[in-house]
Amino acid sequence: MAVYGVVVFEEAEELDFVGPWEVFSAAAALSGGEDQAVLLGERVAPVRCAKGMTVVPQLALTDAPGLDVLCVPGGEGRRAQQKNEVFLAWLRAAGARATWVTSVCTGAFLLVEAGFAAHKRVTTHWSRIDELRERGDATVVEGVRFVRDGNVVTAAGVSAGIDMALWIVGQMRTPAFARSVQRYIEYDPAPPYASET
Repeated sequence: MAVYGVVVFEEAEELDFVGPWEVFSAAAALSGGEDQAVLLGERVAPVRCAKGMTVVPQLALTDAPGLDVLCVPGGEGRRAQQKNEVFLAWLRAAGARATWVTSVCTGAFLLVEAGFAAHKRVTTHWSRIDELRERGDATVVEGVRFVRDGNVVTAAGVSAGIDMALWIVGQMRTPAFARSVQRYIEYDPAPPYASET
């Protein structure tokens, strides 16, 4: 049984956590109840996210089960979390027991702050690459969807978290199972406009 934990906090970027949540909850559904996905917050109370979406975590951090996969989103709210010692202490403890410690977008700053990504290869949203480099305690890789270094996996901005989460599911189970999740969520990117470099 795998337990996937996705964290949310005030001003978290919606797709940073909703993308992995979709993947992990679909994996749990397709596992026939063997796996579980849980949405975690500092309290079980409404959390207002970056674009105005309000969500209610299922469990408080203090009530979280043992997590096999820990996923931390980014967004401007990560700045407050970088100074939130209660959150960071929980993150260190939960991450120390997890098989995989992951982040999406600027959630990488929180993994560095908690000590998981220090001196490792990481990535983040393209607009925050220089800021993360300026910290000087991680090797920042750009132009990739996600980076794995040991048991730490950091995804670039927003939608890249879906790619990362599918890869994680493939590691927890099998690539074939991850492909079934990918098909279930109809994830076959074909953007109508190519992004400019």
